[in-house]
Amino acid sequence: MAIDQIVIVGGGTAGWMAAAALSRLREGRELGITLVESEVIGTVGVGEATIPPFVDFQRLLEIDEAEMLSAVQGSFKLGIQFVNWGKLGDSYIHPFGNYGYEMGGLSFHHIWHHQQSTGDNRPIQVFNAETMAAYFGKFARTDDMRRDDLPPINYAYHINATAYAAFLRKYAEKRGVVRQEGKISDVQLDSESGFVSSVTLESGQEIKGDFFVDCSGFRGLLIEQALETGYEEWTHWLPCNRAVALPCNRDDGSPAPPFTRATAHSAGWQWQVPLQHRNGNGHVYCDAFMEADEATDILIEHMAGKPTADPNHLRFVTGRRKKFWNKNVVALGLAAGFMEPLESTSIHLINTGINKLIALLSLDEVTETQARSFNRLTNKEYEKIRDFLILHYHATDRDDSEFWNYCRTMSVPDSLTEKMELFKLNGQIFREEDELFTETSWAAVMMGQGISMQGHNAMAATLDPTETKKELDEIEKSIRFLVQHMPSHGEYLARYCPATAT
Repeated sequence: MAIDQIVIVGGGTAGWMAAAALSRLREGRELGITLVESEVIGTVGVGEATIPPFVDFQRLLEIDEAEMLSAVQGSFKLGIQFVNWGKLGDSYIHPFGNYGYEMGGLSFHHIWHHQQSTGDNRPIQVFNAETMAAYFGKFARTDDMRRDDLPPINYAYHINATAYAAFLRKYAEKRGVVRQEGKISDVQLDSESGFVSSVTLESGQEIKGDFFVDCSGFRGLLIEQALETGYEEWTHWLPCNRAVALPCNRDDGSPAPPFTRATAHSAGWQWQVPLQHRNGNGHVYCDAFMEADEATDILIEHMAGKPTADPNHLRFVTGRRKKFWNKNVVALGLAAGFMEPLESTSIHLINTGINKLIALLSLDEVTETQARSFNRLTNKEYEKIRDFLILHYHATDRDDSEFWNYCRTMSVPDSLTEKMELFKLNGQIFREEDELFTETSWAAVMMGQGISMQGHNAMAATLDPTETKKELDEIEKSIRFLVQHMPSHGEYLARYCPATAT
């Protein structure tokens, strides 16, 4: 069965990202794309922090970066600062760029650890440009520096998710996507194939389709309610199941820092996402250890200014659908699963889901082979992200609350145990295929939360010590020069992408 009509159920970030990307399939062919959403049904709208692959999504759509950031009150993000995770009072940054660079085929943290054993006491952070720029509140893109001998700057964005969805709506509608207002009251399945054939609105209007993208949020209107796909819970490893979100002004008038902050509290953690004129804030917690009122009070107490809206209370179950592509339905965003926003992977998973969909989708027919490949790749992606998130909770010395006692002592997946033990033994980090998080990501979190390397790759000792020290000196010198000559993040935003909406 050929695909002539694609129906996207739900708007928000997931729906309009899908619509914008799929609209490019209309170039040179007859393909109808309809997005159904209801103004009565709100969107979560708190996924405001991104990671570097999201920059590539804008390039794929040929979106002007400065124009987009102005429209969504966006700022730049060099990494995530974690506070109070390993111990109360601890702080470290998980940067987007690598520590140093490979030498003799060895990852930099092995070289650095060997140098430490020879008396070089410089912390590994000084060999990472993103970390140093974040600490000093500086930002510039690599292209701005006009020097080939300086390290690249890897970055992502902080965005107003609601404004971004509106921005993409204009983009998609200009390219032929049709938005249909209305609330879906019924879903029709083909009696023979079991495929979704149409959806019916409360008004009685029927919208037929050959292929459907479910972006209906936690409800999973098509993937779960209609197709009964099933859900795999991971709450025994990631116990937080509630969040309260609340924006605020920065009352002290301070500029937006170029990083997200995640501060651990007694039964979860708090995010701070700085946009140009406000902060996005939220407190993710476990309701077995904390009540909603207490979670809200803690959030307000630790915000940078007074709230500008009412608290938005969210319930979720960490995990994933047992299938992401079932029959002729692909689920994206919260309809596909929920990975708490600790490493800003929510929008990323929408992005990679769209990438895989476009790569696998044939407009000639829908096959089980396509679905099987999509599900296998997405399952693996979710599991690798899951392990990385668990690491943050499990690698801790905190014993000041029942929540942290549970996280510190819980059993974890064998795949994560192996990673932790190998790193502790000799700093080895094995990544599989196109795993999202880099060696630097794993090393930053493990070292930041108290997992120390007892040794390093033995090949590090075979490198010439004089040349090695010289290389490290040059790396540190280049990064220091780079950061010194960067403008402040606030100055850069004012010049490059001043907000056009508030």
